[in-house]
Amino acid sequence: MIEMKVAGIALDAARRSPIVLLRDESDRRAIPIYISQEQARAIVSVLEDQTPPRPMTHDLMANLLDAWEMDLDRVIVHALEDNTFFATLKLTFGDETRELDARPSDAIALALRLEAPIWVVEEVVADASIPVDREADEAERQEFRAMLDRLSPQGLIERSGKGDRATFDEPSE
Repeated sequence: MIEMKVAGIALDAARRSPIVLLRDESDRRAIPIYISQEQARAIVSVLEDQTPPRPMTHDLMANLLDAWEMDLDRVIVHALEDNTFFATLKLTFGDETRELDARPSDAIALALRLEAPIWVVEEVVADASIPVDREADEAERQEFRAMLDRLSPQGLIERSGKGDRATFDEPSE
């Protein structure tokens, strides 16, 4: 799993739909998740440190967890099916742990309020992420290609620390 942070809310100009952007710690990949206007407001209110006059739904959920001394250990975005993301809330109460199904937007809004980490399964990151830093990605690719160009079979043997060519030969019968 990869820990992600909320980078912000964007607006899809064509659809006029809000998108929450999750970004990895290296700022190299982002996952766009389409959300509703209401969910965008719930997330933006935390990002902008706004306190509503009365508790909103996610504030109520956070207050309920706090009142019952339950912890939100993490949010896990675990699946992407037919362009729909699926998330789980991992909650603890004393020694007991429970996982609850949740919409990613609700899970993210709650995680922000409770300062809980947001994790995304590697397969979801691979399927849904968009590159953020194309220059760094290209520089990394060029560096890898250059390393491969400089590497000889003998160099590979030496790097493996074995120094025994027999490990690369065909198996004997």
